[in-house]
Amino acid sequence: MEIRTDLYLGDSKKMLKKLKDNSVDLVVTSPPYADQRKNTYGGIHPDKYVEWFLPISKELLRVLKPTGTFILNIKEKVVEGERSTYVMELIIAMRKQGWLWTEEFIWHKKNSYPGKWPNRFRDSWERLLQFNKSKQFHMYQEEVMVPMGDWAKNRLKNLSETDKKRDNSKVGSGFGKNISNWVNREKAYPTNVLHLATECSNKNHSAAFPEELPEWFIKLFTKEEDVVLDPFMGSGTTLLVANRMRRHSVGIDIVPEYYNMVREQLKPVALYILEPETLYEQTESDRRIAIR
Repeated sequence: MEIRTDLYLGDSKKMLKKLKDNSVDLVVTSPPYADQRKNTYGGIHPDKYVEWFLPISKELLRVLKPTGTFILNIKEKVVEGERSTYVMELIIAMRKQGWLWTEEFIWHKKNSYPGKWPNRFRDSWERLLQFNKSKQFHMYQEEVMVPMGDWAKNRLKNLSETDKKRDNSKVGSGFGKNISNWVNREKAYPTNVLHLATECSNKNHSAAFPEELPEWFIKLFTKEEDVVLDPFMGSGTTLLVANRMRRHSVGIDIVPEYYNMVREQLKPVALYILEPETLYEQTESDRRIAIR
């Protein structure tokens, strides 16, 4: 099957209306954070951020399949020496909107350089919030397993009697573990902390993803020929990775410079016109390009 990518130039809130209900398997995106990227996107004050984002998340809730997942990369900022609460307020508002806040991943920026302020140190992490429409969503955990590594060599060397049976949590959480289950295994499931360097090679965008970031979530939540959406595509990293991994993709950005840059990056791929019976509603005025 031919793999395609659609590009839309315009406001995400408006462009998302062109997508059909329940047509997307995974949303991976990093919208402008509060009061950041002002020169490019104008900036949104922390007090106005929830009001600004909810119409967009409403459309994402509509276009996402019941089995799909929404990964939101976002980070609160420091305002006058105190952490802003707009991210927490957004989570609460999205839950009221109908989203399930399923998980929170942490992106540890392992190449972050040192720094300090009068009351804090350099941030070296960002949030990746997982939202779903239902509790029954597609998740391919085996695709992101990692080598057992040194932990297995040391921890599994001399097992205690407790290690050989289910050891329930002492804090009453209901969770438990059986360490002996991991003997002789070559791979283990990862934690929810991703240790990735920031993107250093892409100088065309102020906040480019490292390719490994969308790649990890595309592996975890989709299979080949699923549809991946980035409504704030920027330099198009998510789309390029999705195409390489044989996923269909949709990208939206309001900045013509980024739209044209992604279009140029995708030029080596043959172009074709989408037929009306595809996933997306089409009009004569749609400014987009389809690739395979």
